[in-house]
Amino acid sequence: MQRRLMLSLAGAGALLTAGCGFRLRGTPNFAFKSIYVNAPAGSSLGDDLRRALTANNALRVITNPQQMLEADVILDVLTDQREKTVLGTSSAGQVREFQLRMLCSFRLRTPRDKELIELADVQQQRDISYNESAALAKENEEALLYRDMQSDMVQQIMRRLSSVRAF
Repeated sequence: MQRRLMLSLAGAGALLTAGCGFRLRGTPNFAFKSIYVNAPAGSSLGDDLRRALTANNALRVITNPQQMLEADVILDVLTDQREKTVLGTSSAGQVREFQLRMLCSFRLRTPRDKELIELADVQQQRDISYNESAALAKENEEALLYRDMQSDMVQQIMRRLSSVRAF
C-alpha cells in the first residue's frame, strides 16, 4: 500500500512538472549560420564568447578580421569593464566589504549595418567581504567571482543571440 502511494506521488510530481511548461534550456538555436565577434583586443569576455559560440557545432565562428564581411552577423562587444568599489569600512577606516561589478555593452548587426539587437547592456555585481589577514585568499575569491560573473554574462548574451529570428 505504501509503495503504491509513493509511486502515485512520484507520477503526480512528474505530471505537474511537465504540465507547468518546465524544460531544460538545451543548446541555443541561432537564425544565422556564421558570426564574427568584434571585441576589444585582450578582452577575456570576447574570448569566452568565441569559445561558447564555437561549442555550437551548427555555427561557424569567423576569427579572421579580413573575413568579417563574410559572416551572416557581427557581434560588436563595445565595452567590457570591471569595477571594484568600497562598500563598508571599519571604525578605523579599514575596508571590510567591496562590491565587484562587470559591465558589457554589445550589439548585433549584419555586415550591411542593419541592427538586429540594438545597443544592450549586461551587468553583474557581487559583494565580497575583506580581511587583511586573509588578503591572498580574498584575492583568489575575487578572481573566482569575476570569472563567475563573466560566465553568467556570456550565457545571457548567448540567450539574447538565440532570440534573433529573422534578419
